Amino acid sequence: MSRLWIKDTLQYLNQEVSLYGWVNSRRDHGKIIFIDLRDKTGIVQLVFSPDKKGVYELADKLRSEWVIEIRGKVNTRPKSMENAKLITGSIEIEVNSLQVLTEAKTPPFDVSSDGKEIGEDLRLKYRYLDLRRERMRKNLNHRHQLIKFIRDYLTEKEFVEVETPELTKSTPEGARDYVVPSRLDSGKFYALPQSPQQYKQLLMVAGLERYFQIARCFRDEDTRGDRQPEFTQLDLEMDFSTQEDILALIENLFKNLVEKLYPEKKIQQFPFPRLNYEEVIAKYHTDKPDLRKDKNNPNELAFAFVVDFPLFEWKEEEKRFDAVHHPFTRPKFNKGENIKEIIERIKKDPSQPLAQQYDFILNGYEIGGGSIRIHEPELLEAIFEMMGHKKEAIYQKFGHLLEAFKYGVPPHGGIALGLDRITMIFENELSIREVIAFPKTGDGKDLMMNAPSEIDKKQLKELHLKIEK
Repeated sequence: MSRLWIKDTLQYLNQEVSLYGWVNSRRDHGKIIFIDLRDKTGIVQLVFSPDKKGVYELADKLRSEWVIEIRGKVNTRPKSMENAKLITGSIEIEVNSLQVLTEAKTPPFDVSSDGKEIGEDLRLKYRYLDLRRERMRKNLNHRHQLIKFIRDYLTEKEFVEVETPELTKSTPEGARDYVVPSRLDSGKFYALPQSPQQYKQLLMVAGLERYFQIARCFRDEDTRGDRQPEFTQLDLEMDFSTQEDILALIENLFKNLVEKLYPEKKIQQFPFPRLNYEEVIAKYHTDKPDLRKDKNNPNELAFAFVVDFPLFEWKEEEKRFDAVHHPFTRPKFNKGENIKEIIERIKKDPSQPLAQQYDFILNGYEIGGGSIRIHEPELLEAIFEMMGHKKEAIYQKFGHLLEAFKYGVPPHGGIALGLDRITMIFENELSIREVIAFPKTGDGKDLMMNAPSEIDKKQLKELHLKIEK
């Protein structure tokens, strides 16, 4: 027999059912014991009466968060005792048998509240308890529904989901890499991917044509409320695409997603505005302005795309130009301009060319970014050189990509969207830690697992590493 969920007990009026779950709360009214039983779908009231002596005596020992199994009859509650706040508020279970599956210590905090009154460090130390609260379960459930909607939508658009490696090569793409020492190749290291950027471009070379992935990404950078050392993004790439093809795909995806999953929210403007980067900076002094007409209304969604970014920016400390987005971003060509001419124009003044780059913004947050990619190996090599890389270093770090581009690569482009940040905004939370099951603290620590932690000397020796005190 399949398990019966609490939300489904309404279908079994006047019948006997078996239920499993946690003791949510307890009330004693005279000699009658009332227990609220909780599972992932809801709460139902259990009734224990003294006439069932053995069951009653065991029920008298029950405390919050004990895990139990019960069997009993589903009865209609008296009209004066109904609870409109519960989906099962019109029924109660007259318990005939009770089994305690596990007892529980008193939790270090109340899991029945929304948790916002509790210090975050304590919540993260006991995250498995924190996740029992209704708000956290709702956030994770809605996150699941959002990702499922995206998967289904893109699958219908002929995209194929492909997993790419999480042990890869360290390459200069912006943020600092997390590195993993190789045991078999002494002195050599893998890197955890900052994004699947090169792999998804190689999938275009492979002829996959339309790819997406719910991708795990890792960046060793300072954390904040909307950033973590590891995060999840929707990563997609498509060949023979223009910038407008990609923006239209994303705005239609989100229009449908909001209408299906968040009907209470209103999109301020559709199609989403395309805003010029230079004009946005001049007007708002930020490239991710909050465009809501009423910023006190959390159900108002002001989506927009920011376009026409500069290709390069000057790094004063390093005395060199660097890519605004990443080195694979395709510059804008003038009408009739060929590869040789665009290279000469960029070299003449790297500050002038614009990029086929776009950011996706929502309510004052950047929630995604992408570009049309360079698919000509000679242009990509020239871009690396303009960023200060020596030819030998270019081929050492990116030779695999330059070689692949010699075998018939289609024009292609893509975008990556931060799913943690998007879910945070949709759920009206102030931190992405509220929509991630097991997040790190602001300084990158896992308080529950006590990580990062030291490893023993045997492991260090196997990895050919020594710790400098």
